[in-house]
Amino acid sequence: MNIDNTQSQMRKGVLEFCILSIIKQGEAYPSDIIEKMKEAKLDILEGTLYPLLTRLKNAELLTYRWVESSSGPPRKYFSMTEKGELFYRDLENTWNELANAVQQLTQPNTIQ
Repeated sequence: MNIDNTQSQMRKGVLEFCILSIIKQGEAYPSDIIEKMKEAKLDILEGTLYPLLTRLKNAELLTYRWVESSSGPPRKYFSMTEKGELFYRDLENTWNELANAVQQLTQPNTIQ
């Protein structure tokens, strides 16, 4: 059994939730999302991020606006739609339930 593969699958399972969590905090440029993910030790490549952002936009969970840049081409900044906010709340509830269940199963039993 390969631990790297298992770790990768676990990270993929929370990737969408983490990206939406970043965007929920405010408008986000993809390179800023990548940086925040790296800071949290959840490395993500552009080749993974951009298709995910497109899928979320096509599902009407995200929207974007173009902003002119003084140092190159215009930048696309993503933000959450109202539908995205509702979806995020459901994901957050699911995450909390899952995290609590895992914590309960992985903590040693204590006798009371």
